[in-house]
Amino acid sequence: MTQPNPRLVELLAAADRILVFTGAGISTGSGIADYRGPQGQWKTREPVYFQDFMRRHDARVEYWDQKLETWPAMRDARPNAAHQAVAELENAGKVLLVATQNIDGLHEKAGTPRDRLVEVHGTNLKAECMSCHEVGEIEEHFVAFERTREPPVCTSCRGWLKPATISFGQSLRDDDLRRAFTAARDADLVLALGSSLTVYPAASIPLHAVERGTPYVIVNRGLTEHDRIAGLTLRIDGDVVEELPAAVEAALRK
Repeated sequence: MTQPNPRLVELLAAADRILVFTGAGISTGSGIADYRGPQGQWKTREPVYFQDFMRRHDARVEYWDQKLETWPAMRDARPNAAHQAVAELENAGKVLLVATQNIDGLHEKAGTPRDRLVEVHGTNLKAECMSCHEVGEIEEHFVAFERTREPPVCTSCRGWLKPATISFGQSLRDDDLRRAFTAARDADLVLALGSSLTVYPAASIPLHAVERGTPYVIVNRGLTEHDRIAGLTLRIDGDVVEELPAAVEAALRK
């Protein structure tokens, strides 16, 4: 097991209201590919913009086809040691909120309760109607689309269904942003895990806390956009699945 970083252990032990902000790097250890990474989907397929999804049948077919391609891995993925370490911090009463850029649902699978979780970019594990905004299970719609190649519609209002993620060109949910920025205001530590911190406005959430003088820790393999900001307390260049669990275990023993 990786030896825990002493400074990270100290910060985790002292904190009682942690804002955990996570990106794709926390889930690659669960077999979820980074969409923007070297093996990511956007290297081989163009993303479908929300406006095109709403206007054109062929765009809806392409969108569902892309989602179907990644669905088995998303459905079968299981939380890894880093997700479990975040859940352990929650069980110890140290986490104010988990704000994730990921759409894989792994924080919820690991036990993070919905009232302490903001999925900034939505979730692939649910389907949402774009007209009445009813949310339901998604598996049956993938099965039907694979058989018919027809984009599914809402049984209540006949509006277009799509996975409950935020597509390119689609606005983030105001309530999710409000909850995340409120947590950033109230946190006594911000922990950014596995994110390059390049996608805004999500990446501005940790900065909202830093502006107030809140300690800020980044654990990520490779460069991030926040590496040189004033107010960064600790920067660990490494795999979050290797770095976090040992530090959490040591912190909770203090």
